[in-house]
Amino acid sequence: MLTVHAAPLVLPVGAAAVAQGAVAVEGDRIVALGPYDEVVAAHPTARVRTWPGVITPGLRQWHGLWLLTRCYHPDPREADALGDQPLWGEAFERLVGEMDATRRAGSVRRGLQQMLRYGTTHLAGRFHDPAVRTAVARSGMTEVSVVGAPGILVGEPSLDPFVEGYDLPGSVHGPLTVGGRADLAVFDVPDEAALCAAGAGRCVATVLGGRLVHRRR
Repeated sequence: MLTVHAAPLVLPVGAAAVAQGAVAVEGDRIVALGPYDEVVAAHPTARVRTWPGVITPGLRQWHGLWLLTRCYHPDPREADALGDQPLWGEAFERLVGEMDATRRAGSVRRGLQQMLRYGTTHLAGRFHDPAVRTAVARSGMTEVSVVGAPGILVGEPSLDPFVEGYDLPGSVHGPLTVGGRADLAVFDVPDEAALCAAGAGRCVATVLGGRLVHRRR
């Protein structure tokens, strides 16, 4: 089904922002991008999803390897004992000896789910662990090898790609383009400056290969 995602501002990256913009998606591809009235007129039978804030390309998580292999993402049932944030460093090392393959795989799946809640669609890798590679592939996220991608973690690992101090072009997987894969993120902020200041925690929706995989309730 053809779907139009509309918002007060579309930030394609690499092209001018579009006020009252829209992105039309069919299958896993972007088929139109521009002012809402023009996109809807060209696709009158499309389902329309109207979002607050801004639509951007999906984000790239620079520290996916850290977050999936050197952090533990607690099960909600463990929240009383372990909290709800990724555990790393000494806390992670203490848990390693207690984790069987099933528990480790659950952590990886939860980590991927959390990334989707931050608008992440691409992970800087390489993931050599077969279980992690399989989980990433099943999630639908794209594993990318980026020359010069940060390999040393500074500070605490974060699910928010903006924490590293990158601007929007440095945080997205690439620009939104007609014919390109429909990997989008929606943030409840008024503009690009507010997004960089507030961070990806303001994500309200993530579209991965044309599928709505996260929607904040």
